[in-house]
Amino acid sequence: MTSSRPAAPQPETAHLTYFVDGMDCASCVQKVERMIATVPGATEVTTSFNRQTLNLQLDEHQTPRAVLEGNLKALGYAPSLLGGTPSAATPQAHDDHGAHDHDEASHSHAGHVHEAAPAGTPWYRTGQGKLVVTSGVLLLAAWLFGFVEPALATWGYIAATLLGVWPLAKKAVASARFGDPFSINMLVSLAAIGAVLIGQAAEGAVVVFFFAVGELLEGIAAGRARAGIQALAALAPKTALLVEGSGTREIPADSLAVGQTVQVNPGARVPADGTILTGTSSLDDSPVTGESVPVVKTVGETVYAGSINTDGVLTLRVDKAAADNTIARIIHLVEEAEGSKAPTARFIDRFSRYYTPGVVLVSALVALVPPLLLGQPWHPWLYKGIALLLIGCPCALVLSVPAAITSAISAGTRRGLLIKGGAALETIGTVRTVAFDKTGTLTAGRPRVTDIVGIGIDRSEVLRLAAAVESGSSHPLARAITDAASREKVTVPPVTDAQAIPGKAVSATVEGRALSVTSPRHAATLAPLTLDLQLQIAAFEEQGRTAVVLVGDSVAMGLIAIRDEPRADAKAALAQLRDLGVNTVMLTGDNARTGQAIGRDLGLTVQADLLPEDKLAVIAQLRAQGGVAMVGDGINDAPALAQSDVGIAMGGGTDVALETADAALLRERVMGVADLVQLSRDTMTNIKWNIAFALGLKLIFLITTLLGYTNLWMAILADTGATAIVTANALRLLRWKGKGDTQATTGPAPTLAPSGT
Repeated sequence: MTSSRPAAPQPETAHLTYFVDGMDCASCVQKVERMIATVPGATEVTTSFNRQTLNLQLDEHQTPRAVLEGNLKALGYAPSLLGGTPSAATPQAHDDHGAHDHDEASHSHAGHVHEAAPAGTPWYRTGQGKLVVTSGVLLLAAWLFGFVEPALATWGYIAATLLGVWPLAKKAVASARFGDPFSINMLVSLAAIGAVLIGQAAEGAVVVFFFAVGELLEGIAAGRARAGIQALAALAPKTALLVEGSGTREIPADSLAVGQTVQVNPGARVPADGTILTGTSSLDDSPVTGESVPVVKTVGETVYAGSINTDGVLTLRVDKAAADNTIARIIHLVEEAEGSKAPTARFIDRFSRYYTPGVVLVSALVALVPPLLLGQPWHPWLYKGIALLLIGCPCALVLSVPAAITSAISAGTRRGLLIKGGAALETIGTVRTVAFDKTGTLTAGRPRVTDIVGIGIDRSEVLRLAAAVESGSSHPLARAITDAASREKVTVPPVTDAQAIPGKAVSATVEGRALSVTSPRHAATLAPLTLDLQLQIAAFEEQGRTAVVLVGDSVAMGLIAIRDEPRADAKAALAQLRDLGVNTVMLTGDNARTGQAIGRDLGLTVQADLLPEDKLAVIAQLRAQGGVAMVGDGINDAPALAQSDVGIAMGGGTDVALETADAALLRERVMGVADLVQLSRDTMTNIKWNIAFALGLKLIFLITTLLGYTNLWMAILADTGATAIVTANALRLLRWKGKGDTQATTGPAPTLAPSGT
């Protein structure tokens, strides 16, 4: 029988973005992600502890958003809806998790950007700070009561213990519900309650107080590590001066569209990535790239959103919308870094999953086996078992890697070194070879025409025709030819049928003739090259110049020599890499003579005449000999960047290279490669010290506890103290400076790291 009822609507999925107050460390993110894994209908989950946000797609027919928010609250976090799309399902008003409360919060916070606490908020006004103060006051009151009435003191200690344990126990139960029964909160709760039950309420209160202090310090430290990345969002100005006719109008900067013209006055920040149309000025790029010295820029040059215009008035063409400018991309890349864990971090995560249950098992055996099997008294062994629960807390161990990685990525970002994740950061320091592209990487990427030779035609005609063929290309050599034509005020004719053959030639039809601007090797397949022409080409190449041949009607019509000078810091950077024990090689599509000339000047081996597929083969060979990093900036470098163990893009390179690479150098200095290697090695040294300290301290306290020398408050210090020391050691990386870091300590403070670091 066919029903006349209309078909039920298909479930709709809501895209939700939450600010999760309290989710401020890698461990917190793990808890949230484990909980989300148990929520039916939750997909495409991404989290960021830098911004304390949770993004997901939620089918509210399976799980109403109120239930999700209730789960987050049960874990001890405060979710606020920043943005979302409506869903076909509506949370029921009588839902056990208080849907009406959540909806009210959602409406009141929608579209508002939250922070963990407003700038300048003292620690004692935060939620964790209030808990520390309250439990500390109760602990002090109980201690003072001990001088008047010991019985009152005992009840004071019990009250202090229960007050501190209650939020921990709630979080522990919630974690157990969501698949994590052996959480840190569970260990501390068991230890504190156990202390009360065996008559050690005073020590239980001290345990809870020290743990609360440790959590507070961890939150403060995590905030310091996050502050540098969060400050990026404030770099771009909120308003811009839009040029309209003969005047300007102030509009919101995030409403700027590509192609519009804006004016930037002296002392103002650049509102968008763009190209200078009129004016010349010095721009302070330090807030964005970490470059300490203002750079003079003029018509045709690129500027970054957030840079400071120091003197002249500029008008700019907007090249990128606010969501795609340099600052937005940096923030996006750093957030992506959180999702790419270092191999060491993944190992610690796996280890902690077995370590914590193992601690509970050992603690239970210590508490039960001697009394039950050996006739020992219960109290001492129960006490030792409880102490082992505290000693076994994996806080310091779990924090040892992500705290160091976050600090290192923040320090690198401040100095123009963008690293897309812990995996890339760890790998960079292990590579045995760094392979460099030549043009735009080892060289400045601004080649200039040095010589023009006509063969049967005038040199100006060679330049006119070659510039026409190259007019549609963005390759640095093509720009050198078109720039030379512009300087000499040569009129460039229109072209048709333009096409490029990567690594070989560019061809087009000019004034009815099929012309090509090609490498000498490819030119030899198109037209005969006289002995004199071959000798001239060889002479140019021996001088480190790149020669290209203009060919038409199967005849060589002219020769153009182009020189691209090495970057000023290239030689010192390559020497620094050799001092670090890293081999260097240049991979270039240029001819062997030019490549060798540059290689001799810089002191590195060269493989030349390489097409993009040849670079892939060389990278594969180098990988077989050990780790290899590839440094490049162009579209033709993207495959090699992806093929290498670590791809490093020069910041001025193409979008394809930047998206393919694992790291990027915003300062466009070769020394940045050596800095990346050094930062990686310093970070891994920091991590090894952290792990050794965390495990070593626990081993010492394990032995002293079994021998009866360690009490409960000392046991919690083994955890809280180790956590504080490990975190402080990781935060030292915020002050890291590379060999190429010439940033001045005076002048405007860089905004990519918190002050005082």
